[in-house]
Parts: sequence; C-alpha cells; structure tokens
Amino acid sequence: MTTILITGGSGRLGRSVVAGFSAAGHHVVSLDRDTLPEIAALTGVVQESVDLLDAQAVNQAMAKHLPDAVIHLAAIAVPFSAPEDVILKTNTMLAYNVFHAATSNGVRRIVTASSPTVLGYGNPAGWLPESFPLDENTTPKPWNAYALSKLVAEQVMRMFATANGDTTRYAAFRPCYVISPEEWEGAPTQQGHTLAERLADPALSAPALFNYVDARDVADFLAVLLEKMDIIDNAQTFFVGAADALAVESLDKLMPQFLPGSEALAAGLTGTRPAFSIAKAQEILGWTPQRSWRTELTETNRADLASAASH
Repeated sequence: MTTILITGGSGRLGRSVVAGFSAAGHHVVSLDRDTLPEIAALTGVVQESVDLLDAQAVNQAMAKHLPDAVIHLAAIAVPFSAPEDVILKTNTMLAYNVFHAATSNGVRRIVTASSPTVLGYGNPAGWLPESFPLDENTTPKPWNAYALSKLVAEQVMRMFATANGDTTRYAAFRPCYVISPEEWEGAPTQQGHTLAERLADPALSAPALFNYVDARDVADFLAVLLEKMDIIDNAQTFFVGAADALAVESLDKLMPQFLPGSEALAAGLTGTRPAFSIAKAQEILGWTPQRSWRTELTETNRADLASAASH
C-alpha cells in the first residue's frame, strides 16, 4: 500500500485530495493544525495536528510515517487575510520545511501547490499579459505577498531539485479558483458568494479572470502526476483548471469590460474557452478535467442563477 502524506488536508482543497487518495486505496496521512471528523471517518486516513512552521516537528512526522509521496497544500490561502509580512514568512517557511523534511527522509516524490496569482493579475497599478490564454510560459509578475510566496515555493522546489538531481522527483502545480463539492449545492465560495451569484454577476469572477477548477479534478490530477513523475522532466510546474470559464458569456466579450486594454489579447477567447491553458497537463500527463459548472451545478443552484440573472 502506498502512503501519501498531505499537508493542509483539512483545507478546502485538502479535503477532496485526501478523500480522492483514500478512495483509490492509498494510506493517507493528513498533517494540519486542525483535524476534522469527516476526514477521520475515511478509510486508511490518519490525521495529525502538526505546526508546520516547526521544522523539527515536520521532520519527526516525516520520519515517523516515511511516506512514498508528499503533497504540500498547507498555506495561508487567501491574499490579504493576514499582514503581508506574515503571509510571506509563513508560506515560504512552510514550503521550505516540508521540502527539507521530505527530501532528508528519502521521500522520492514531492509536490507543492502554487497559485495562478503568481502571474500578477488584479494589480491595481495595471496588468496585461503577453497573450491569452495564460500558460506556464507567461511571465510571473507578483504584486502582493501571497502571490510572491507561491512563486518562492516554486523556487524552493527548483532549489531542492538542483541540489538533489533526479534521485528525488519534484513538481509544482497552480490550481485555479477551487470549487469544493458542497459549493455546487449552494454553499458559499471562498469569497463568500454562491456560484449562482458569481455566474450571474461577472464582476465577482472577473478579479480571478473567470478561472476555476473542481477540487475533485485537482485530486485526479495529483494522482496522475504522482504516477508519471518518474518518466517526465523533473521540477515542472503545471496549471490545473477547468476546461471552460466560470462565466455565462464568452471571455472575448467579458474580459475587455474588466481588464482595460485587453480587447485584442482576449479576441481568441471565444465560446467557453478559459483564460488559463491546461494544455501542458493534457499533453505531458494525459490529464483532462472531468467537471464543469455546466455539469456540476445542482438544480437548486441553477434556479438561483436564473433568479439572480433576471434581476
């Protein structure tokens, strides 16, 4: 049985990742400050409350469980939800402590969560990319501590890969705006709005450039990534998103309304095409998301969307 250690397993994304690996028959160790009864009820899952800023505690947990793979999700997950210096120091040290402990204890596959925000969209001083759709070659331009901390996490990954060569396999992924399963039922999203409200009012999704991904699709991506890390180039970064945009209208019409100067850049974002490309994950890993707001939105939420759109 394969042991997968997941940091931040009690988080919005972590819960689905833990559940996905549990359902696939893996032994899962969830490290988080908080423990949840719904995770404790899953088959083959062990929860431990660990302060991941304590390097010794992280190393002890890693030595105790000796996992086959580590997926690092733990972080202060919302920009400006804490002082900027706290976000930068916390997220940077979490990444370093987990990578160091995992590498030192001989874990062969280590993955960290980054963020699309490293690209710098939403900058009040103005931002335009080189082109759409955005992909792994788009120039990062972080403008806040959260985005910078995630870019640093990617650099931490590359530092360990440079120091250790291909004996240990590393990867990073940038999950789009995560939608957890209960949010399809009408639970509030991370910003406090329902999905019906976000779809009915484009201004709510525009700050994230209408990106999103189902948490279960992220879990599926991670399963495929772990399977193929030994046969792909080391220390790669992947965008992980839905195959469409979180919008009723096409982005070639919406984007110029919320991103000044993007008319020509967004002209190709017709139909349901998203602003973020997942082509790299599709071509290198053979992964494709299975869920869309068009298939997952419940009838209740659809009714709410129709009601909101009519007002």
